[in-house]
Amino acid sequence: MNGNYETQQGSLAYEIVGETVAVTGYSGRDAEIVIPEKIAGLPVVWIGKKAFLSNKVLRKITLPVCLAGIGDWAFAYCARLESVVLPYHLLEAGQGVFKECGRLVRIENRNDTGGSRESDEGKSNRKDSGAGDLAWLLAAAVNQLDAFYLFDLENAGTQSWLAGWDARAKTLMALEDSDGFSKMLLCGEEDYGSRENDLGYYMEQKRRSKVRLAMLRLMHDYGLGEAFRISLEEYLLSHIKGCRTEETWRVVLDEHGDDKAYYEFLTELGAVTQENFSGMMEDMGQQHTEMKAYLMRYHESLRGERDAFSQFRL
Repeated sequence: MNGNYETQQGSLAYEIVGETVAVTGYSGRDAEIVIPEKIAGLPVVWIGKKAFLSNKVLRKITLPVCLAGIGDWAFAYCARLESVVLPYHLLEAGQGVFKECGRLVRIENRNDTGGSRESDEGKSNRKDSGAGDLAWLLAAAVNQLDAFYLFDLENAGTQSWLAGWDARAKTLMALEDSDGFSKMLLCGEEDYGSRENDLGYYMEQKRRSKVRLAMLRLMHDYGLGEAFRISLEEYLLSHIKGCRTEETWRVVLDEHGDDKAYYEFLTELGAVTQENFSGMMEDMGQQHTEMKAYLMRYHESLRGERDAFSQFRL
């Protein structure tokens, strides 16, 4: 039996299978959708193949606690999808569930009461303070690390899961910036003569990807080991304003221009210095006035520390 469930600005298509419901499609303009626990009095346990494929409006979706699985490409190519809320328990997941969801930054836990099953390791090593970080790390596993095997909701946050996440991140960080360029050309993946065919541009984009990954792990550092932390910090500092390549600064300015959290991150990292401050101000021009004011205040504090140290020496 098939039917439709009305949302605020659209409708969910569903199919009754035995004593359960599968959501099979969606049409409408909802930016946020909460799929109910029950439709037609029966539990919603499945999101069908291609149910939300290529949706251009959806930003956030909340899936039911009783969910058992998600079909192939269910949310693939959802260009604006930023947040998914689902239960952290064993789920059957098809291929390409979140393929090309480039804006997906959070996969959050709907089990606020801790109702999901956990292994002994999970119980001993997962802590409440890491829950916020875990939502970001899970999303990054599928759209930055390209490691869908880490979409393991039962074990996410355990020591072994975090070790696997960091191992994959280390592999990507260690790749040569030119890695994959020749293969891309041979496969004809880019138009002849486009800037993507330029090795310099390709390597710059690779460095930007590494910068994004390093910043995300440092800003969401639950379970991060000290040695890997240091190597990530060193990478970012080697690509800040004033260095031979400046991708750390460009990612913050171009992609997070008015987000204070990223500028605070830079100052805490020690990436804003007496030597590169003027260059940063010049790059910001007449834009991002609040962030410029923040950096100017920070710069003044650096000058004050230097002047106080000079007086002490005298």
